[in-house]
Amino acid sequence: MKIKVLLLLSVFFISVSSIANNNDVWGPTGHRATGKIAEKHLTKSAKKKIEKLLQGESLAFVSTYADEIKSDRKTYGKFYTWHYVNMPLDTKYEDSKKNPKGDLITGINECVKILKDKNSSTADKRFYLKMLVHLVGDMHQPMHIGQSEDKGGNTIQVQWHGKGSNLHRVWDENLIEKWGMSYVELADNAKHLSKEQIKAIQKGSVIDWMYDTHKLTKQVYGSVKSGDKLRYRYSYDYFPIVREQLQKGGLRLAKLLNEIFC
Repeated sequence: MKIKVLLLLSVFFISVSSIANNNDVWGPTGHRATGKIAEKHLTKSAKKKIEKLLQGESLAFVSTYADEIKSDRKTYGKFYTWHYVNMPLDTKYEDSKKNPKGDLITGINECVKILKDKNSSTADKRFYLKMLVHLVGDMHQPMHIGQSEDKGGNTIQVQWHGKGSNLHRVWDENLIEKWGMSYVELADNAKHLSKEQIKAIQKGSVIDWMYDTHKLTKQVYGSVKSGDKLRYRYSYDYFPIVREQLQKGGLRLAKLLNEIFC
């Protein structure tokens, strides 16, 4: 009997841990797709310098690093709030209440600052490059710029094809996983864009890009209500938007990296 109880408790705690660690991320597939797309738009100089700094690892490979270190809260806890921005739907970032521990915008800016600093150590540059790749991806997941009261959609419970989920997880992983494409397939099948279209996407600052995603955040919040049963119709309506966001993230990441490693 004791063994049976211990087994049940183990399953319970593993399940809770899985849910707790699945709150604040594009899924691995989404992040890797963004990294892969970015690599296709790097200049030769930037690509060479990045390959050297990452010791041969690809942007796709390091794109999940910032999530992998989350479990070590003692060492990396100060970076936890860098993965998101909480702000009301009708408020500008500049006027919103800021997290004293930092947020997605301050995190990206800090990464860029350290990478541009000639006095930064190689180890620091490698670490903050990995962080930057991930954070730019996060910025293009609309629920990473969500409301604090529902934890970016995490408390909005829905059903996804008959199974329990929440609005944040639907956009992090469910939409991508249901389509069954690898990160390479997602990257290779990104929409063909003209040079002018690419420049238009890359135009502006990090704040401008955040606002671009925040427009979508408002749309996503209006797309469901707690308890909704989401199935194929939701996938058909919103998976194309997910693909577009992955591509925007990759193109904008490439722009930042080309400027840093010029």
